[in-house]
Amino acid sequence: MAVGSDSQADPYCYCMTVLFALLTALSNAVSVTTQHIASTADPRHSSGWRLVRYLFHNPLWLFGWVALGGAFVFQALALHDGLVSVVQPLLVTEIVFALLLRQFWIRQSVQPVTWGGAALACTGLAVFIVAGEPTGGHPTPSSGHWAAAIVGCCVAVGVLAALAQRGSPGWRAALFAIAAGIIWALVAVFIKAATDTFTEFGVAGMFTHWPVYALAVGGAAGTWLQQVALHIGPLRVSQPFLVIVDPIVSIGLSVWLFGERFKPHAGVLAIAAAAFAVMCVGIVLLTQTAPATMEADDRPAVHAA
Repeated sequence: MAVGSDSQADPYCYCMTVLFALLTALSNAVSVTTQHIASTADPRHSSGWRLVRYLFHNPLWLFGWVALGGAFVFQALALHDGLVSVVQPLLVTEIVFALLLRQFWIRQSVQPVTWGGAALACTGLAVFIVAGEPTGGHPTPSSGHWAAAIVGCCVAVGVLAALAQRGSPGWRAALFAIAAGIIWALVAVFIKAATDTFTEFGVAGMFTHWPVYALAVGGAAGTWLQQVALHIGPLRVSQPFLVIVDPIVSIGLSVWLFGERFKPHAGVLAIAAAAFAVMCVGIVLLTQTAPATMEADDRPAVHAA
C-alpha cells in the first residue's frame, strides 16, 4: 500500500511505521557501536590489510554489518507505507539508543546533563510529530519534481564538498557532515521510490527502473561523505550535523516530492517548529557532553572518537 491519507488514518499502519522507524534507529546504533568497539579492540593496533583481516575475523564487527542490513530493511518497511516526514525525524533516536548502549552495555558513566539532552531531544521530537501531524502524500512524484530535487541536492553537496577542501578540521568536518546529511535525505526518498517499484513490478521489474540504481549511488556517496566527516574532524562537530540535517532536508523533500503536509494552522505550525528546535538543542547538548570515547570506565581511553 502506498503512502497517503488512508495509511495515515489507519492506526495500525501508523504504529507499524513508527515501530519500524525506531527499529531502524536501534539497528543503526547497534551497528555503529559494535563496529567501533571491534575496530578499536585490536591489541596489535593493526592498519591496512592487517586491520581488514582482523575485522573480518571479529564476530562483533560482522554482527555490526548484520545490524546495518537490518536497519536498511526496517527503514524500507517504514518508508513504504509511512511518511518521510515522520520516519526520518524518528531516526534521530539513534543517538539516544547509542547512549543507552554506552551506559548499560559498555558500562560507561553518562552525565546527568547528557541524559537531559536525550530527554529534551525525545520530547521535542514527540511534540513535533504530534503537533505538526504530518499527513497526506502521493506515491508518484512528477519527473520534473524528481529532477529538481536530485539536481538541487547534488549541487548543494558539490558546493559543500568544494568549500570543505580548505579550512580547519572542525570546519571541514562540519561541511562534509552537512553534505552527508543531504545525501542521506535523498537516499530516504530513493528507498521509498524503490520499494514502490518493487511492490508494483517485483524483483526483476525493480531493476528495470531507475530508483534502485539511484539508491545504490546515493548510498555509496553518503557512506563516503560520512566517513570523511568522521575521519577529518572531531565527532562532536560532525555528529550533530549528521543527525539534524537529514530530517530537515527529508521534510523538505517529502513536501516537494510526495505532497506531504502539516496542519494548516499558524499556531500549531509554530509549536511544531519550536519543538523541532528544542529537539535540535537536545541533540547538540547530548553530542557535546557524551563520553569522548567508547572505552569502558575501567579501561584507559586510548582511542579518541
